Amino acid sequence: MDVTQAHELCATFPGAWPDNPWDHEHPVFKVGPPERGKIFAFLASDSIGVKAGATREVADEWLERYPDDARVMAYIGRSGWNDLALAGSIPDDELVEAVEESYRLVVSRLPRKDRPAGWER
Repeated sequence: MDVTQAHELCATFPGAWPDNPWDHEHPVFKVGPPERGKIFAFLASDSIGVKAGATREVADEWLERYPDDARVMAYIGRSGWNDLALAGSIPDDELVEAVEESYRLVVSRLPRKDRPAGWER
């Protein structure tokens, strides 16, 4: 998977939209209303940052399985966020699952009124 494919994947989720709050080369993807949207994916040229687990312990499973291609994200890693290499040893289907899980975890914490229709897919 490359960053273009990751971008296309993130855009398929109900209510997902790109934002570039820090003027980086690649956007983050958020879900929820514009004024209160929550990030579910951080895109970079060679990786994607995702909420990899509800707890740091669950997210650490990625580090154990893919020690060369998964790392704890700076600043927010303690909350279960990991950075996963796009062109490394992590199979594309697992990267897709990681993004899906990140989306699900983030949307499930939004107030019910802010959750997009069809998000449970």
